[in-house]
Amino acid sequence: MVEEVAPGAFENLLQSRLSPEGLLDLERQGISQEHLHRLAEWEGLPKVRKLYLSDNALTGEDLRPLEGLSGNLHSLYLNHNRIGDEGARVLARAPFMESVRCLMLEANEIGAEGARALAESPHLENLEELFLDDNPLGAEGVLALSRSRGLPRLKALHLDKTGMGDGGVIALADSPTLTGLERLYLCSNKIGNIGGLALARSKNLRTLRVLSLWRNELRDEAGRAFIQSPTFANLERLYMSLNLIERPVRREIRASELARRLKTLVMD
Repeated sequence: MVEEVAPGAFENLLQSRLSPEGLLDLERQGISQEHLHRLAEWEGLPKVRKLYLSDNALTGEDLRPLEGLSGNLHSLYLNHNRIGDEGARVLARAPFMESVRCLMLEANEIGAEGARALAESPHLENLEELFLDDNPLGAEGVLALSRSRGLPRLKALHLDKTGMGDGGVIALADSPTLTGLERLYLCSNKIGNIGGLALARSKNLRTLRVLSLWRNELRDEAGRAFIQSPTFANLERLYMSLNLIERPVRREIRASELARRLKTLVMD
């Protein structure tokens, strides 16, 4: 763990933790705002493709040095910090995010305002995978994402345990912009039949290949709608254990054409 910013010592640590493939792992290293200032000025930064800053108790204020970051960063992992809405705003303003393809923000106390900042950012046009699991986005935050015109290349969206409910699912199902999604993760969101039916009837999610709905409140009506849904024509993997679909309907799903097309069906 880094305890102080001695001249040259932190840069030596950076060099020692940078892999030949460009992965810089600073997870659980006690990284502070001052360390991020030094990182932004480090001459080896252009070699970094993947940056792990997970679990460092970083706040939104701590992230401010990243606004001046440069380089060719491909993946940024900030999960299990405390960046909140302010941290999301910092990232949304940062030009270096234009090269980022994968952004991990799981468990960071980000709410609807932070989601809105990300959705309105002019620097996320190349983002392909966004992790926002275990953040209190609510339906309002998911609605902001669903209306974003700044995420045209997004392929995977992780929204497990975000408090989105049926309202958030309806927003995603009706999204006029997130029409290229291939992987969608919606576990533990208290999604019921209303949300399930919205997914099954969506004309905008027909590119989905992976859909995860573990630990929700889907019932028989939604289960039967899934069987008949043209939305899922390209679906390859469906995860829906721990819902409220009764056994006879689960049997119907397993015997359906949908199940025969799937590579993976996980359902209790």
